[in-house]
Amino acid sequence: MVDTKTPGDKTLSVPTKTLTLKPRVETGTVRQSFSHGRTKQVVVEKRGKRRLGGDAPAGETHAPEPVVAKPAPVVAKAPSRPSASAAPRAGSGVVLRTLTEDERSARASALADAKVRDIEERRLAEEEAKRRSSKEGIEQAEREAAEARRKAEEERHRLEEEAKRKAELEAKKRFGEAEAKAATTAAPGTTTTTARPAARPTASAVPPARAPGVAADASDEDEGPRQIRRGPGGAMRPAVPPKTTHKPGPQKERGRLTLVTALDADNVRERSIASFRRRTQRLKGHASNEPKEKIIREVVIPEAINIQELANRMSERAVDVIRLLMKQGAMHKITDVIDADTAQLIAEELGHTVKRVAASDVEEGLFDIVDDSTDTEPRSPVVTVMGHVDHGKTSLLDALRHANVVSGEAGGITQHIGAYQVTSPESGKKITFIDTPGHAAFTAMRARGAKVTDIVILVVAADDGVMPQTIEAINHAKAAKVPMIIAINKIDKPDAKPERVRTELLQHEVQVESFGGDVVDVEVSAKNKTNLDKLLEMIALQAELLDLKTNAERPAEGTVIEARLDRGRGPVATVLVQRGTLRIGDIIVAGAEMGRVRALINDQGVNIDEAGPSVPVEVLGFNGPPEAGDRLAVVENEARARQVTSYRAHQKRENAAASISGMRGSLEQMMSQLKTSGRKEFPLIIKADVQGSLEAILGSLEKLGTDEVAARILHAGVGGISESDVTLAEGFNAAIIGFSVRANKEAAAAAKRNGIEIRYYNIIYDLVDDIKKAMSGLLAPTLRETMLGNAQILEVFNISKVGKVAGCRVTDGTVERGANVRLIRDNVVVHEGKLSTLKRFKDEVKEVQSGQECGMAFENYGDMRAGDVIECYRVETIQRSL
Repeated sequence: MVDTKTPGDKTLSVPTKTLTLKPRVETGTVRQSFSHGRTKQVVVEKRGKRRLGGDAPAGETHAPEPVVAKPAPVVAKAPSRPSASAAPRAGSGVVLRTLTEDERSARASALADAKVRDIEERRLAEEEAKRRSSKEGIEQAEREAAEARRKAEEERHRLEEEAKRKAELEAKKRFGEAEAKAATTAAPGTTTTTARPAARPTASAVPPARAPGVAADASDEDEGPRQIRRGPGGAMRPAVPPKTTHKPGPQKERGRLTLVTALDADNVRERSIASFRRRTQRLKGHASNEPKEKIIREVVIPEAINIQELANRMSERAVDVIRLLMKQGAMHKITDVIDADTAQLIAEELGHTVKRVAASDVEEGLFDIVDDSTDTEPRSPVVTVMGHVDHGKTSLLDALRHANVVSGEAGGITQHIGAYQVTSPESGKKITFIDTPGHAAFTAMRARGAKVTDIVILVVAADDGVMPQTIEAINHAKAAKVPMIIAINKIDKPDAKPERVRTELLQHEVQVESFGGDVVDVEVSAKNKTNLDKLLEMIALQAELLDLKTNAERPAEGTVIEARLDRGRGPVATVLVQRGTLRIGDIIVAGAEMGRVRALINDQGVNIDEAGPSVPVEVLGFNGPPEAGDRLAVVENEARARQVTSYRAHQKRENAAASISGMRGSLEQMMSQLKTSGRKEFPLIIKADVQGSLEAILGSLEKLGTDEVAARILHAGVGGISESDVTLAEGFNAAIIGFSVRANKEAAAAAKRNGIEIRYYNIIYDLVDDIKKAMSGLLAPTLRETMLGNAQILEVFNISKVGKVAGCRVTDGTVERGANVRLIRDNVVVHEGKLSTLKRFKDEVKEVQSGQECGMAFENYGDMRAGDVIECYRVETIQRSL
């Protein structure tokens, strides 16, 4: 690095390059060759062996010494380099320059890095030696275990031979000398042949492996595996002895040459994942030929299932299922849907067990869970007030509640169903009353009231007697199997006849106590509040006889009495809680609607937190208004609620589609459809305030329909009239009916702009009458003939510019100009038309009386003969009505 000149030259030259340490790694490239002509060039690093000052070059290495112990680490290798090179410098007599501070620090850092690398390599070599020694110990233990197993096997063979020889000796003693000789001659051959295999493992036994610390002899040095040094300056480690389980022959080199495989060439290559997969597939292929044991499964079969799904549930092939169906004479595809009975036959044919389920199973456990008798407690009775219209039902209930509901009713009649609670002044117990309408249209409301009640109060006016709706209320009470209390109202009127009411009730199998029966009757006056305390006493007595008890701590069940859509509060349902307690936050299901209870309002308009059994409340929180009469239940979570409501909504859609499309079935049904195909329809859109009123309106309009004309309900709903209703009415040219509701501003403007008629009603009588008149206008009028008279043709005259004119004599009645006429020849009608000309002498006349002669001519007809009879009549059009 420093140029040295002649001793006489006193100059000292300084090298221009910076002192650096050359890397001990040389890099090169190797090109790999693969199958299909592919190649790859890989960079390979070659690390040079670090030599000390007195080390021999790599080419003069002597034979490796046997490993007796690990070589001691050399500590003074790094400092020895400066001392070795300093001696020649001192002898040369050349004065070198001193190192600068930067060079000294760079040299010190390089020496420190070299020390760190040496220590790290030494540590790695020691860890590798430990790992190798542990691995060799494990292999030695495995070899010893294999040797022990071999010795145990030899011992077992020896014992078996010994037992065999003993058995042969016993046989010699038993079967005589001849057999013994034959056994003796066969025994040595057998012994030798059986002894040889036992001796072979001993001769070919694997010699015990040499311990790692024992030195090898000269033959071992030549034939044994060469020692491998791991890294420069690392410890010498013995190579792994070859495994005895490997097959003899040269090992096949596999895999690509990478940097990792070049450095770890002595590591044993393990089996690849692809090779393991191929082996698994081969084993599976062999196993597939073996017969498999059939697995019997429990197959869940719904009401309808396709073939693919059925095959999946049975873990069978779909082609096998189709083959069975073909044997039964049915051709199907894999996507065809079969019924549950066919699926059950297929599953049982294939050996599986079947569990039939239906879509309605989602409703199991919602209702009618039996209460434990130990947890029940008394509840208030539910009393339904029923009777004919205008017999004083609401007035009687107002007298009991000390309220005035009648004044708020449209037309003075009840058109809604209401629920109230009254506290008895004597006992202090609460009684729940349900008020039902008495109009003929509200049959469904009365039926609902009879279903949810415990006691029915039948109100009959003393001055009016038993009426049609009274008879209907009696039938509802009998169908519901609930006791009745007869309240004979309006006894304060002068023409009141209570005895007549009792007598008329006998015609309908209702026998009161005064006539020796078991039905309680009370004469009351709602106007003067007469005998109201006696009526409450009879209700309490009847409730005690019924022994009404229920469990108030269970989840609530109830019935939707009424439902409506409130503009500010959304869907509101009047619910009568029958069992359990309904609380705010409960998840509820009623019909096809679900929701979470947001508020509970009692009959006094007060918000409450919970409602117990027999308590009527308004429930807020439904997603939509439920149907009146739907049963309400509290479910555990929203998932169950969605499952139940989705099933019910699907059923509702299917029923609606079936009613619209009509039933396809018997020949009679098809003929009835053909008969009604030419029927005229009156399109209507109906919006009502509550569900019960809407139901009553729809029922009344359905009864108005005939074979010629019927009301077609395009849409019926609860709530105000919206723009969507007007748009629908415009498309079908329909009328919009609003019952106790109004259209909003936008809907009214759209209806006025498009010429859509919106009619508002508050009384159901007026609504039904107007619809009846409008539907009557669609009926074809009736044509009625009125005979005027007859005339006989005496002579036929042919007049120019006029045509043929018949000279006639009127035989009876009168003949009028412009009337309809028939020309009869030999008692056969040959022409029907109108009379165009009627003359008396030369004057046109309006009519001709009987016995007079006249001239007549027909419109567009001239084939008249003498002796023909002319019949004159008038056609009257009569308008029909429903």
